Amino acid sequence: MKKSIRNMETYYSSEKGIQILVKLLKAHHIKKVVTSPGGTNMMLNASLMYDGGFEMYSSVDERSAAYMACGMAEESGEPVVLTCTGATAARNYMPGLTEAFYRKLPVLVITGTQDLRRLGNLYDQVTDRSVHAKDILTFSTYIPSVRDTKDAENAALRINQAISALTLHGGGPAHVNLETTYSRDLSVKQLPYVKVVRRIDYDGDFPPLPQGKIAIFIGAHRPFTARETGLIDAFCENNNAVCFCDHTSGYKGNFRQVDALLTVQNAPCLQDIRLMIHLGEVSGDHFNMGGKAQEVWRVNRDGQLRDRYGKLTYLFDMDESHFFEKYGQKRNVGKGTLSFLKSCRNDYVRCYEKIPDLPFSNIWMAKQLSCRLPEGCAIHFGILTSLRSWDFFEIPKSVNSACNVGGFGTDGTLSSLLGAALVHPDKLYFGVLGDLAFFYDMNALGNRHWGKNIRVLLVNNGKGCEFTHYLNPGHIFKEGVNPYIAAAGHYGNQSRTLVRDYAKNLGINYLSASSKEDFLENMGTFLSTEINKSYLFEVFTRDTDENEALRLITSTGLVGDVKQVLKEKVGNVIGEKGMEFVKRILK
Repeated sequence: MKKSIRNMETYYSSEKGIQILVKLLKAHHIKKVVTSPGGTNMMLNASLMYDGGFEMYSSVDERSAAYMACGMAEESGEPVVLTCTGATAARNYMPGLTEAFYRKLPVLVITGTQDLRRLGNLYDQVTDRSVHAKDILTFSTYIPSVRDTKDAENAALRINQAISALTLHGGGPAHVNLETTYSRDLSVKQLPYVKVVRRIDYDGDFPPLPQGKIAIFIGAHRPFTARETGLIDAFCENNNAVCFCDHTSGYKGNFRQVDALLTVQNAPCLQDIRLMIHLGEVSGDHFNMGGKAQEVWRVNRDGQLRDRYGKLTYLFDMDESHFFEKYGQKRNVGKGTLSFLKSCRNDYVRCYEKIPDLPFSNIWMAKQLSCRLPEGCAIHFGILTSLRSWDFFEIPKSVNSACNVGGFGTDGTLSSLLGAALVHPDKLYFGVLGDLAFFYDMNALGNRHWGKNIRVLLVNNGKGCEFTHYLNPGHIFKEGVNPYIAAAGHYGNQSRTLVRDYAKNLGINYLSASSKEDFLENMGTFLSTEINKSYLFEVFTRDTDENEALRLITSTGLVGDVKQVLKEKVGNVIGEKGMEFVKRILK
């Protein structure tokens, strides 16, 4: 055995991927390394040698190296790193990794690779590692050459994921395929800051809650049980916290606060949030407070490091009840004051009161209907415009809401609504969707199981209005957006008879409106609590009115820099290049 040595003439590699990997190995206290000679892992080996904090062992035969790692991991109870070069080297790991897989041994395989664009183009020593046998690895990831900050963040997350997989749900071998540029620059004397994400199991050491404002944010989630709701409420009361939601969050407790209107108005209550506890899955609302906090803790039983907001530091691999039981009595900071909740409620009222008179649109209709939904009903939304419009407004606590944000596709809203309504035929189910989503799934209306407890609000603006509003890059094409991007003119081009006749022929009661007056006149019938007939309420709007309503509600300005909020939120949707356009129109 020979321990690693420090060569005073060389330091760490200049390749960022290697620096990030070495930093994270050290942060996770992984010290044992079995290395085999080669060109693509040469600079990694040199960096590990320079660091001096690793126990390094050499094995020319990769088959033997893998079994050495198995024996070392079993005996020490610690993770062991295996590293080799390209060509057939990693193929020789397979017998030992099979052993590690079935014995759940924490062996981290780091293979060096050339630029994968060379794959299949007759370069020597470039082999395809994108597919592997099912029983040799629990996790595998590829780290391309790191060229910018985004690449670095991605590399850090994926390496954190690989290290987490070594012990996740029993553990086993994991794999990092690390690209090298063959840089000979070994001049870096200090490793960069790299964010470490740690996974906490049921019996792990729970970190203390940080000092400062604490928020909970819930994406799509099944309805919480009474016990779960009580635990969240107790946590919020004891820690002066608030639970921010959209209409897919499933939480109806005392500390619920819809956050879209607060976020888009840059409300003061959202400033200086120290920690966000992230529950649930995808949030379909791009105007949420997720990016406001300094740090994010995620709680989910899947054990996966999912860093939606780029600020994840801990993943709690457990059910939410266990988490909130552990932390429910931790701080008692501000207990009984509820100052954070009060400030959010006050800011929401102020934002709501500042909403100007909106044109006839999705948002205007959401404002009219949200507070008038019958108690105990359910409501399903189409993605993007429908869900976003309603997320600005609260709905009664007794109303359950849902949206197909998992796959986040245009299709399936009516079918999902039908499926849900079949479960409870004595309960009212409302659906809100646009014309493209409606016609995509209109066959569901003809299903013979379509019940009398379903009410559909179809907002027909004759196109994919999402692509025409001022925050979408499609806006730059002006009228040119309509034919092929916004798909205007299909499905009767706002025909006043097409949907009417289709619905009536299926025995569905039809209502329509083309103005605020028409809508208000028919609203009472649409919201009727009698379950004796189904309704389809078709409302005709104009994209210009839809876009003006969105502009008004996102620019009324409570206090603060509303433009900055819009830039942040739009960046989540359209990326860095699309942001250049937004910056121009917001000047």
